[in-house]
Amino acid sequence: MPKATNADDPDAPNGVQIDLISGERMENMATMEKIRMILDGVHDGNIVILEEGLTPDEESKLIEVTMSEISPDEFNGIEIETYPKSTTRDSSLLGRIMGGDESTAKLTVIGPANQIETLHKDETLISALVSRD
Repeated sequence: MPKATNADDPDAPNGVQIDLISGERMENMATMEKIRMILDGVHDGNIVILEEGLTPDEESKLIEVTMSEISPDEFNGIEIETYPKSTTRDSSLLGRIMGGDESTAKLTVIGPANQIETLHKDETLISALVSRD
């Protein structure tokens, strides 16, 4: 991912970098690779949006690693919001045999805790206020 611009650089664009990460990019990554990619972006002050979200175990590990990296002067932690997963159920006998219960992960938004504030969240909308610092 490209690095966020330095806020002290007068030639740098003024704003917040948003990294939109496709499910395809994440699908073959190990859990720690995903977490490192997310946290590296957030450490740089970026908002990271995952097309397909994380598994509950991956999300727990992300929180665990984040807690170990919090430093009062450098890193305040993360804010994370995820749409609830929707479940499509194939109730036919063949569907059940072939594993027809399919969970579809939805969008996940992750950002620095001191820059992103969730204003509203429901099953179809995440509304957040993002500040530069």
